[in-house]
Amino acid sequence: MRQPGPPTPGPAPRHPPPPPAEWFAPSALFNPRNCSSAGSLPVPASAPGLEAARGRPLGQRRRQPPAPPQPPGPQVRPRPARSRPGSAMGTPLVLLLLFACRWAPGGANLSQDDSQPWTSDETVVAGGTVVLKCQVKEHEDSSLQWSNPAQQTLYFGEKRALRDNRIQLVSSTPHELSISISNVALADEGEYTCSIFTMPVRTAKSLVTVLGIPQKPLISGYKSSLREKETATLTCESSGSKPAAQLVWRKGDQELHGEPTRVQEDPNGKTFTVSSSVTFQVTREDDGIDVVCSVIHESLKGADRSTAQRIEVLYTPTAMIRPDPPHPREGQKLLLHCEGRGNPVPQQYRWEKEGSDPPLKTQDSALIFPFLNKSDSGTYGCTATSNMGSYTAYYTLNVNGPSSVLSSSSTYHAIIGGIVAFVVFLLLILLIFLGHYLIRHKGTYLTHEAKGSDDAPDADTAIINAEGGQSGGDDKKEYFI
Repeated sequence: MRQPGPPTPGPAPRHPPPPPAEWFAPSALFNPRNCSSAGSLPVPASAPGLEAARGRPLGQRRRQPPAPPQPPGPQVRPRPARSRPGSAMGTPLVLLLLFACRWAPGGANLSQDDSQPWTSDETVVAGGTVVLKCQVKEHEDSSLQWSNPAQQTLYFGEKRALRDNRIQLVSSTPHELSISISNVALADEGEYTCSIFTMPVRTAKSLVTVLGIPQKPLISGYKSSLREKETATLTCESSGSKPAAQLVWRKGDQELHGEPTRVQEDPNGKTFTVSSSVTFQVTREDDGIDVVCSVIHESLKGADRSTAQRIEVLYTPTAMIRPDPPHPREGQKLLLHCEGRGNPVPQQYRWEKEGSDPPLKTQDSALIFPFLNKSDSGTYGCTATSNMGSYTAYYTLNVNGPSSVLSSSSTYHAIIGGIVAFVVFLLLILLIFLGHYLIRHKGTYLTHEAKGSDDAPDADTAIINAEGGQSGGDDKKEYFI
């Protein structure tokens, strides 16, 4: 008996089923919001040319699942599929919408940027106040929110969420949310999040960096006093800085080059302790000078934070003899001052005169001559003594007579007086010659009217003669003889 075979499949339908309704659903129409992260444009699985939109490289075909095994029996030859109604225009329409979303001005990218909040990173010194500002252009009827690094909500709009009196509201508008944190501690450092609850939720980060203020440096390694040419080593240390500070050395106005700054992390795991050492040889010029260690850190904003160590140097004394008056003369009173310098200051002085065996009877730093005479001339020595040693200074005294030495002021006045006398003498000589010249060249003034008056015996006759001579008035002339 013949075994019945598998049932023969019926004829293929004349028309294929219509395309999915999602192809022409209203949500598939062009809408800029569909291009944002809030939604995506529906793409049919069988749409050719859209592999790139579904995450496959362009040109790579979708892998087809293997065909199920056909049961034995007569095979039915499939009929070629006809074009689906609307498929000829459905696929280009989807492509057109995708390209419009990608490159249309004012489309998806602009809409997404407008709804994206933005903030800025802030740096604050420990103990100061920081202001966190979050802004958005398009709020989409949603409120802004600030959260701390532990994701605890600080403010949602103008509503306080965390009970911390250090955190206060600065400004709350639909487009901005600003808060302030006072008395900032190192534990407040981290990333703060500003969120806006759109679809999807958009966030922005603000990194708050807290600077640890370095403590005042401490200098160690100094002994009570140093001897001249000894070597001194000082160490400076400062803790609490974040990031690690730098240390610099200075001796008076001179910079000292110490060892590189050493950095060690503090037990709290946030701040650092820095240290540096410097070694130098001391001289007598360093006595009473300050060696300064300064901290350089951005949290100080240029302010000086330093520690000074004054050093004391012990050295042998020196001395110098100073006469008063500077140019002594015979008969004057003279004081020779012996000025001793050193550390410690000399306390003992001894005067000697060359050629004289016993020292002079004085223990003071000044040698007094009540009345000078020429026998006091000679070389005098002063020895200044301290527990660091002694030093002898010398002075040569030359006693001149009372009138043999002129002061510089008297000499100057004498020169000026001589010059003035010479000028006056020249002026007198010039006046004498000028008077003699004027006397010798004095002239006589006569007129024609007075002609003949010299022979008249008296004044009346001279007048008559003068009047008689006026008959020729037209010929009257005047002459200068």
